[in-house]
Amino acid sequence: MSLTTSPNPTEQLPDNADLTVADAVWIATAVLQHRAGDDRSFPTETIVQSAVNLRLTKGAFKSIWQHVNQHCVANRKRQPNRACILFATGNGDRRLYRNGDRIDPERSGGRTHPDWDKLPAEYAYLRQWYETLWNKPSEHTQVIDPLLELAGTGAGMWGTGSADDYVNSLRSGWEASR
Repeated sequence: MSLTTSPNPTEQLPDNADLTVADAVWIATAVLQHRAGDDRSFPTETIVQSAVNLRLTKGAFKSIWQHVNQHCVANRKRQPNRACILFATGNGDRRLYRNGDRIDPERSGGRTHPDWDKLPAEYAYLRQWYETLWNKPSEHTQVIDPLLELAGTGAGMWGTGSADDYVNSLRSGWEASR
């Protein structure tokens, strides 16, 4: 199946195909993450294709893509929901969200995984894996925006005046030196 197509609509879908798109995205990503056995991230297209191949939802291909790209991504602006299921690591790549990852403030308190009671039986193993191994903060796996980390680091550099006063004082002798 190509990345631009969805499952055959006349084909009988499995019973678990009635999951929400967000839950299907979590399962598809968790399966990839579990198989990889590490903290790697995956291209958006890989996660979308995994969700399509696992046939977890009746959601349209475009809906799955939009959830992986935006709706479920903790560190992207809320549009429209607050789910914190995935974490954007850059270049269109995503990995499963983990406690301690930075999130967009508007997503604070958003859900991070499916309702465990609605998790299909064949994916029940993912709950234990997620709760015991994956969902723990890890310094070396968190991708932090280096520019955001600089916020406030120069705050007293210009003394008691404002930043504008400091810059103006640096520029004060420029005209005379020409």
